[in-house]
Amino acid sequence: MDFGIEGKTALITGGASGIGRATAKALQAEGVKVILVDLKGDDVSKAAADLGDGVNALQADLTDPRQVDGLAASVEERFQMPDILVCAAGVTGAKGHPLELNDSDWQHAWDTDFMSVVRTMRKFIPPMERKGWGRAVVITSENAVQPYPEEAVYNVAKAGLLNFAKGLSRVTARNGVLVNAVSPAFIETPMTDGMMDKRADQQGVTRDEAVESFLDEERPYLELKRRGKPEEVAAAIAFLCSAQASFVVGANYRVDGGSVGALAT
Repeated sequence: MDFGIEGKTALITGGASGIGRATAKALQAEGVKVILVDLKGDDVSKAAADLGDGVNALQADLTDPRQVDGLAASVEERFQMPDILVCAAGVTGAKGHPLELNDSDWQHAWDTDFMSVVRTMRKFIPPMERKGWGRAVVITSENAVQPYPEEAVYNVAKAGLLNFAKGLSRVTARNGVLVNAVSPAFIETPMTDGMMDKRADQQGVTRDEAVESFLDEERPYLELKRRGKPEEVAAAIAFLCSAQASFVVGANYRVDGGSVGALAT
């Protein structure tokens, strides 16, 4: 299938690794010019170099409004304002009893997982609207609709993000900018590597054994009984970025191996 986006420009946050990097590769294969953004300058520069032609890198802390302003200025000066925006930056945040997490725990997750997307979209969605064409995809999570009690800060931020994307989609679609969400579950990324390494240490087992016990004990509906691949999520994102997704507005595509037990609504 020809996605019809050759020659477009995409900006991907959280682009140094995991889902962001896999999405960059998928869009690059479609002839899209890609700008990777990440908190760690060395990592994002290496990712861009590894991907090769048509991929550039910028460093920014998206929890800092001034750096988001600087990012937009750099993109406009050095490249061109994007036609496609993929917001993949995020953290799981602090874990524990919801009432025992402190204010800074909540604020850190909210700033990183929610407000960073709002700030980024403020800068890059309006130019798309002025051009009359654009695609924006936010990466939420199974946690947005199936919250786990020990991950309260992440649940709340991702639920808010899903709500925000739906609401925004209703006002940008009339200007040609289609906003959608993708909700992965338990993907093989540095984030879940860290989770599983910690679990392995606690249980005195290997990472693979930790993954197996996690699936059995905490993700009973994940029918495929494995972690997903970043490329599997990127495929859904790339479709939503395409010209072919011209009648998809405010949707939430689950790429979760069946992990969410409820019907999609």
